[in-house]
Amino acid sequence: MTKSIVCLQPLSSQQQERIRAAAPGYTLTLANAKAPDLQLLAEAEIIIGWAKGIGETLLRPESPLRWVQTWSAGIEKLPLERFKERGILLTNASGVHAEPISAVIFGFILMFTRNLHTAMRNQLNRRWHSDGQESELTGKTAVIAGTGAIGSETARIAKAFRMKTLGISRSGQPVADFDQVMTTAELDKAVSQGDFIINTLPITDETEQLFDANIFSAFKQGSYYINIGRGATTNTEALIAALNSGQLRGAGLDVFETEPLPEDHPLWNMEQVIITPHSAGTTDYYAERVVDIFTDSLEAYLDSGTPSRNLVDYARQY
Repeated sequence: MTKSIVCLQPLSSQQQERIRAAAPGYTLTLANAKAPDLQLLAEAEIIIGWAKGIGETLLRPESPLRWVQTWSAGIEKLPLERFKERGILLTNASGVHAEPISAVIFGFILMFTRNLHTAMRNQLNRRWHSDGQESELTGKTAVIAGTGAIGSETARIAKAFRMKTLGISRSGQPVADFDQVMTTAELDKAVSQGDFIINTLPITDETEQLFDANIFSAFKQGSYYINIGRGATTNTEALIAALNSGQLRGAGLDVFETEPLPEDHPLWNMEQVIITPHSAGTTDYYAERVVDIFTDSLEAYLDSGTPSRNLVDYARQY
């Protein structure tokens, strides 16, 4: 019986050929995530992507499904417990976003540092004005929560601006381009040193509401908060309170507890806040990078039965 790979995302003909070349003996079929063919999925050993309404078909006892490669870095919306019970291998798209998201992070940082967000608002009103508060990044400290692919790329770029870099991770282990890495338990001490606090964290039981009123109260007065990780890692009311009190001078936000952000939400009217619509990871290189990750892992899977890149630890939820 021919083994089957089904991809629920569009791929170019060249990308399809790369997968077929890496998996002799397998068929590759593209499916529509919005109207998936359940009969086709029922025969798949490997799924690329995921969609609503396919779980009951793919997770039945007799399903041949062995491996799911997600199209995103986040996995919180997947039926993780059922995957774990079935022994299904799960790999995510971590690493795909490092370049576009780090560019957005520095877009926020540079806008705040040079008051470009204010200049854009002034332009709309044809107002020629500067309050003389423009600064620069040399000697500033970036505290980066999460030292994975996005955090590491952000730290590398920060070094080009002669910034100091302080990382936060579960282990506190040293990582290239970070002057120091502290543990999550030391988050309050770390944020007190930062001019820019950058949240790149996934959502897990440990990170949910991690940035709360206690943590914001530990921020350096007049610092900036940037969140491109997950909205639920941050208590929005505590964030707004910190912005209103001046504890935070500004915030660059790509993710929110509720998405889309409601039209009547107070964050929209805060001039010290820059909002993007959860688009920081969007890039025209996205599919190519997912295929890179998948084909690398596919070689290891065919050789040993286990993908080599981005294998999710169900206990850690990433």
